Amino acid sequence: MLASVLCSIRDFGLAEDAVQDAFAVAFERWPRDGWPANPRAWLVATARHKAIDVLRRARRFEEIRSELRHSEESSHVPELPARDAVPDERLRLIFTCCHPALALEAQVALALRTLCGLSTEEIARAFLVAPPTLAQRLVRAKRKIAAARIPYEVPTPEHLPERLDAVMAVVYLVFNEGYSASRGDALLRADLSQEAIRLGRLLVDQLPGSAEARGLLALMLLHDARRETRTTAEGELVLLEDQDRSRWSRAQIEEGLELASSAMTARPAGPYALQAAIAAEHVRAPRAEATDWRAIARHYDALLRVRPSSVVELNRAIAVAMAEGPDAGLALVAGLEARGELEGYYLLAAAEADLLRRLGRFAEAARSYRRALEQVGTGPERRYLERRLAEVEHDAHG
Repeated sequence: MLASVLCSIRDFGLAEDAVQDAFAVAFERWPRDGWPANPRAWLVATARHKAIDVLRRARRFEEIRSELRHSEESSHVPELPARDAVPDERLRLIFTCCHPALALEAQVALALRTLCGLSTEEIARAFLVAPPTLAQRLVRAKRKIAAARIPYEVPTPEHLPERLDAVMAVVYLVFNEGYSASRGDALLRADLSQEAIRLGRLLVDQLPGSAEARGLLALMLLHDARRETRTTAEGELVLLEDQDRSRWSRAQIEEGLELASSAMTARPAGPYALQAAIAAEHVRAPRAEATDWRAIARHYDALLRVRPSSVVELNRAIAVAMAEGPDAGLALVAGLEARGELEGYYLLAAAEADLLRRLGRFAEAARSYRRALEQVGTGPERRYLERRLAEVEHDAHG
């Protein structure tokens, strides 16, 4: 990873800019001159020289020249110095990026953008903000790093726990983008999900005493166990209630259930442990009708106490609707809509539409489906909503 090679300059913004400049030069030269023998080494060397040029212009070159000497241009790609605290390079860099001097959201957003390859739009969706708003937050975070001279260095073992919440948030949001992509014509991005699970395993190995790390890994495994059944062979969305449970990964489910049970021994249970407990209720049910929705609603009650959010409230409303009936859930959804905190979040309109459909209020459901269609991002989700809209429109006029 190029950002890891350049992190020795201890200037986060400069490292990122230098890497981007190196790619721009590559896009211009390689089609014309041919690929170099070692493309990664070429990019590293080019980025390094770009960084040196900037430092010279800023009259800071002498100050950190010794820190750049070890990355002289060669076919050998320099690696981040090994640290016993975090042996995996990518996880080490995420811990490095999640500096407690920054706000938690800024730590997570910077790591997702710079180290994990997510776009500003994808990160903005995860935070439920507009992309320009997220972009400005990233700019402010980089300015703070520069102004406060926050060191870009691997934390020592005793400082890992204070960064764990942010690191777990990064890992989970990478998983979420793989589990349910924010844009495009594919619902799933298995490469992201698998990388997040790999990082989750490393976290459990690194911090075996952390119940929340086990809860995070359990949550990802239990969700990923259903991956092969979440879409048809043509890539169309399949709802949980319609999935072929015989095709779920039993190995992942068994591992996830064991981890989830272990994570729930902490008192009080943390947010990842509680979300894993919810996922466990789904995979334990031999068929959709056997799902213990009352237990799921209770877990959401506990989750709201430890990590309140409008998205959790929406999920709780759906669980209440399944346990007590659509009317009960619809009342909770109406309260969320009135507050306006999930404006533009297509799942709010989609949930309302589904509850109205279940109540036989087809004309109202159609309006909610149309609103959801204005906000949805991926092709499979859009096509599912279009099918539902056609059904309720037919029923409304039937």
